Amino acid sequence: MPPLVVYRDEGRLLLSVTMLSLNDRQYYVTPPKREKITSEELTRLGDVQALVAQLYETLNVGEHQIRKERELNSKLEELNVKLGPLEVKKGELDQQATRRTSYLTWVGLGLMSVQFGVLARLTWWEYSWDIMEPVTYFVTYGTAMAAYAYFVLTKQEYILPDVKDRQHLITLHKSAKKAGINLAEYNDVKRQIAEIEHDLRRLRDPLYMHLPAPPPKSPTYSATEIAASKKLLKQALEKATDSVVNKQAAAKISSLLESTGNPFRSKK
Repeated sequence: MPPLVVYRDEGRLLLSVTMLSLNDRQYYVTPPKREKITSEELTRLGDVQALVAQLYETLNVGEHQIRKERELNSKLEELNVKLGPLEVKKGELDQQATRRTSYLTWVGLGLMSVQFGVLARLTWWEYSWDIMEPVTYFVTYGTAMAAYAYFVLTKQEYILPDVKDRQHLITLHKSAKKAGINLAEYNDVKRQIAEIEHDLRRLRDPLYMHLPAPPPKSPTYSATEIAASKKLLKQALEKATDSVVNKQAAAKISSLLESTGNPFRSKK
């Protein structure tokens, strides 16, 4: 096969005069002159591309959206069917954990009452305050040490609502383990349902469906707010000074109020 050598002029091939060498013979190739594209033609091409994109969206995106929504609804129904028995069992375990947590809360209150009664008995009947004062100090310090030990073990501050919630969760997980209920599976199903519902909300969003956004709600005012506004306006008019400018402004405000009647919209 004879060698083919191509020489480029100004580093461009077939954009200007090009020399081809074939069998020790040289050929000059002159490409046709290229016309520059104007900005109007570029704008027209952009409009055509936008029109093609709109046609594609009209013909395919809507159908894809409907198909996707059906798939998500079918998955959501399957997950709800799977979640039903787990939800019933978890509700029963929640009730048991709530009862046990409340029981422990009342037990703690009872123990504190017993402690108060014992210290009061030892202070006013058995011994005196001079003897019991160091005892109460060490009891208080021991309570602070117990709260700090709780923080060291759990890495949480000793706050009563948090302690109650933690005890509720501990009781719930223990009861679920005894009953053979997998709470990890329950949480995974709940997470999948939340994700699917989020995707459905996105699909049904007016902006995603290229629908006009709902009009903003106009503010409404109650009768009390209207009366208070009128009272403030009257006070402002009464406090106007005797200057000509303030008198003219007060006259304009009064005429405006009389002409408009009630400038506020009251609730029906």
